[in-house]
Parts: sequence; structure tokens; C-alpha cells
Amino acid sequence: MNVPETMQAMVLVGHGGMDKLEWHENWPTPRPVPGQVLIRVTACGLNNTDVNTRSGWYSKAVSEATTGSEYDDVGKDDPAWGGAPIGFPRIQGADAVGIVAALGDGADPELMGKRVMIDCWQRDWSDPLNRNAAGYFGSEVDGGFAQYTVVDARNVAAVDSTMTDAELATFSCSYTTAEGMLARANVGPDDRVLITGASGGVGSALIQLAKRRGATVVAMASVTKHDAVAALQPDAVLDRGPANLKDALRQAIGTDTVSVVADIVGGPYFGSLIDVLERGGRYTCSGAIAGPIVDLDLRTLYLKDLTFTGSTVVPPQIFRDLVGYIERDEIRPILAATYPLKDLHAAQSTFIEKQHTGNIVVLP
Repeated sequence: MNVPETMQAMVLVGHGGMDKLEWHENWPTPRPVPGQVLIRVTACGLNNTDVNTRSGWYSKAVSEATTGSEYDDVGKDDPAWGGAPIGFPRIQGADAVGIVAALGDGADPELMGKRVMIDCWQRDWSDPLNRNAAGYFGSEVDGGFAQYTVVDARNVAAVDSTMTDAELATFSCSYTTAEGMLARANVGPDDRVLITGASGGVGSALIQLAKRRGATVVAMASVTKHDAVAALQPDAVLDRGPANLKDALRQAIGTDTVSVVADIVGGPYFGSLIDVLERGGRYTCSGAIAGPIVDLDLRTLYLKDLTFTGSTVVPPQIFRDLVGYIERDEIRPILAATYPLKDLHAAQSTFIEKQHTGNIVVLP
């Protein structure tokens, strides 16, 4: 496959506003080193991590919600998601899908020409379960907001599916995050799972994956999105932040408690979520889009024998399992919109407004 010397790319040059995302027509095309593959990117999904990194939200100096603000004064030494500074310039974009265009020495030759998805987690493959050594595609290394990208061959999987490239680009980040949360909370068919932020990428993934595990699912979303969320077939849909969550649950599923809260929202409603956990219940979290600083009554935590788990780095099999779910049509994509990569500013603005259901994807 003929690979050009330069490519189009959207390049992040620092923390701050949309102006920190610069469009380049002649960015150097990366070349695969031994063990890597070069991918011609055909679609790449948007995620909160893109916004959080660009805006500087991961800084400990920030306590606001994850979208709508810019923190260009956080300083070059403020950390990214993993606690270490991000290097600039950086090409973001975790959810890349594309065609393998070239192989580095030692990469599996069977991958050449295959359509692949990327496992976002960059690992020390000599110790793949070592969370401390993990990085993220589009954060610690360049990602998919470009015409070409490189990645370790062990981080890709050929996918046998009739879904479009844009549809496949809705899965990797959101669905591995969601499956990691459910695995960490050990969700099974006897559980009642309350999901916040159910209209977003991770939230809609949580609904499908929790239902796949046989759980009773209660989804929370704004009223304007109830029809779209209901199409994912949760057992009940509640308004976002009802005045009395216990009453709302009782009316929806016949009981005022749940065994699991899968939360990606945080913020001021956190206490109400914890209050509806049954004794021995589990709270699992992988986001804080309504704000990272919350109030917790420790008496509730210990007197109700609750278990709290954070979920970020997932084990390698979760991505492989996800590819299997896709190929067996056990989950479906929720594609909200597509934009040309050059219009990433507009795509990210739409993403931040949170009026959509599912995922937004850019096409190089």
C-alpha cells in the first residue's frame, strides 16, 4: 500500500480552548517501528478524555464539571489522566478504526490489509496487567485524529462485522470502560443496576452490557432523551436527578434500592445515589462529568457494608471480549453523528453540549 510522506492531522498543542487544536495539511506520516502496524484511519470516535485532556480538567486544581470550561493556566506540569504531564504536540483520538497499511518488523503479517479496531490501552506487554505501566492511545501516544497512526500490533484486532467503520468507532473506549466497570463490580443476573448519564457513550454501553449480563437495569437521563435511551431496552428509565430517588425506583421496579450503582456523573447528586444502595451494595465509577468533588457520609459507607471501586485501566481480555460481542451482534452501535476530521472543533462543540445520545465520530 502506497503511504504518503505527509498527512492531514488535528494536533493538540497545549491545554486550553478549541484554538489549541490546530489543523495541519502536511503533518509527517508516522512509520511503524518493530512490532508496530501503520493504520490508515477511516473513522475515530470522540470521548470525554479528549475534552478533559485538551481543557486541562485532569489538573487537581480543577473542581468543576468536565465540559464547557478551559484551563489554559494549569501549567505545563499539570498531569493528564495518569498523573504525569502530557507531551505536546499530541494527536488525540482513542477510538480509531482503519486498515492496516504497513507492518513493522515482527508484526503479524496476517494483519496486512485487514480492517481493525484498536485497544486503547497501551501496555507493557512483558507485564500486561501492570496498571502502573499503562498509557492511553491518543494521550501518552499519538492517536487517531489523523489520516494515519501507528500502534503496537498486539493492540489491534481484525473485526468481522457488517457494521460501518463509523459504527465500529463508537465502541472501543466507551464499551471497554463500561465493561471494566461492570466486571469490577462483579455484576450478574441477580443484580439491579442504576446507571447515570445513560444517554452518553459510556452510559449507553453500560445499559447494553449490563443487560447482556442478565441484570435488571435502571437508566437515568434527561427527559428529552428518554425515548432514545428506552430504545436500548433498560428495564426502566428515570429522569436525571429526581427529587426523591427512592420513590422513583419503587414506582419503576418495585423496590427502592439497587445492588449496584454504575456512575459516570458524580457531582451534587452523588449522595442520593449512595443512599439507594442496598446493604452490601457496590458503587463503581469511571467518570465525573457533573463534578469530581462530592460529599460522602462515611457512616453510610461502613454501616451499609458498601464496596466502592474506581475503574480505569482494564485487563487485556476485555477488549478481546468486546470484539466477540460485536462479531456475534450481542451489542449494537449508537452513532449520533459524523463529521469530517477537519471539522473536529464543531464535532467537539456538539459533544460538549450533550444533546446527543450515543457517540460522535469524525472521518479523516
